[in-house]
Amino acid sequence: MTNDTIQIIISMAIYMAAVIGIGIFFAKKAQQSSENYFLGGRSLGPWVTAMSAEASDMSGWLLMGLPGVAYWCGLADAFWTALGLAIGTYFNWLIVSKRLRRYSVRANNAITLPEFFSNRFRENKKVILTVAAAFILIFFTVYAASCLVTCGKLFSKLFGASYISMMLLGAVFVLLYTLLGGFLAESASDFMQSIVMVVSLGVIVVIGVSSAGGLGAVIENAQSIPGFLEFFGMASPTVNEAGVQLVEAGAPVFGEPSKYGLLKICSMMAWGLGYFGMPQVLLRFMAIRKEEELKLSRRVAMIWVVISLGIAVFIGIAGRVLNPTMHLTASDAENIFITLATSSLPAIIAGFVMAGILAATISSSDSYLLIAASAVAKNVYQGVCKKDATDKQVMRVSRITLLLIAIVAAVIAMDENSVIFKVVSFAWAGFGATFGPLMIFSLFWKRVNRPGAIAGMISGAGMVFLWKLVISKLGGVFAIYELLPAFLFSCLCIVVVSLLTAPPSAEVIEDFESVK
Repeated sequence: MTNDTIQIIISMAIYMAAVIGIGIFFAKKAQQSSENYFLGGRSLGPWVTAMSAEASDMSGWLLMGLPGVAYWCGLADAFWTALGLAIGTYFNWLIVSKRLRRYSVRANNAITLPEFFSNRFRENKKVILTVAAAFILIFFTVYAASCLVTCGKLFSKLFGASYISMMLLGAVFVLLYTLLGGFLAESASDFMQSIVMVVSLGVIVVIGVSSAGGLGAVIENAQSIPGFLEFFGMASPTVNEAGVQLVEAGAPVFGEPSKYGLLKICSMMAWGLGYFGMPQVLLRFMAIRKEEELKLSRRVAMIWVVISLGIAVFIGIAGRVLNPTMHLTASDAENIFITLATSSLPAIIAGFVMAGILAATISSSDSYLLIAASAVAKNVYQGVCKKDATDKQVMRVSRITLLLIAIVAAVIAMDENSVIFKVVSFAWAGFGATFGPLMIFSLFWKRVNRPGAIAGMISGAGMVFLWKLVISKLGGVFAIYELLPAFLFSCLCIVVVSLLTAPPSAEVIEDFESVK
């Protein structure tokens, strides 16, 4: 083991020790009740709410997936995706956060998303609760798998160890941490991790641009690649049958750039719709201590998101200029952040920058595991199967669920060639289409009823699978991102079914009017 590797390990160990320390600090309070464990007792301050929401949302996708897309095919895909995410972030904080915070308290003090939807419609037979919990379990398992892929790629790239062994090591660490401290520990560590993430991005982009000869040199070299630096065109790497980009005379080979029309732009900007159904963000709205503090949280979140997304995209572009033939597959392109860090920085500093990726991964995977476990333990076990279950029994079931989810996620993440961006995009579409339309209609349309809610969730989730696995294969206009058609179809089903069935009860209407 080289001296540089030892220094990197030391830096990352210091960081991991700090994360574990946060977990231990909050462990006692987390174990006092299931509400503390799953929602932190609604005690988050505005800064922690904002930073933890965005850190848990972005994950390792921000530091590896998004730069990888920009490195592989240029500006367009990454830029329009980032713009959609920024717009979605703003409107989610602006129109959803306050109403959801208020409504979740009115809805019998709901502490999970399935519980909120179930209580919102005052259902006796817990169909909404069960359906919502099932989809959370499915999509968060996929989401957690994307985080484990990030861990595997990070550690195997740094230390030359096997991908699978490093991925499993990451899974064990995240599982133990989530078991320890619950929502408060997760949110507090996410606050720290959000700072590490944005500092890491800033350091790498400054060093990368400097190494490439300055901003002008980066732009000039990127423009020499056909379609690479265009908003309405996309670079087309020329690859062989194995998906490896060809190299001639020491330079990567690109074909004619592809067109980037309005439909493609709408498809990528549709990423922003996902925010309205993203449990890890929506729970922060429910957990803040005071509704009035959400305005400050929105401003902090927006500043963090815009800076982070912008830098992440530019890192991919600068990376292609600095290391044009280093990463020759779409999967390997997601290692460009690691390459820039280890090649441009002293080892001890590179270790802390690498901790930025670990930070992003931990901040997301612990959120995903915790929310999925709450869906099973709090909603299905206590809400449906054993209504008189004690907090101790609920906590025990949640821990068993955490273990099972981690195992399934690790199995999904076994493929070393998984592209983080693609794995995340599917889970993102799943949440956005399943819960996004229902969240908006639940908060702002009093005529929506229980059958409409059930139809909206099932149709949204079903269309994500159908479009991704079947319809998109037709190509052309059908190759758009599955979130957009699934979101619209869910909205349509909610409206049609609600209008064709009996209106909500007087009690449901009264709840709605009281939180306007």
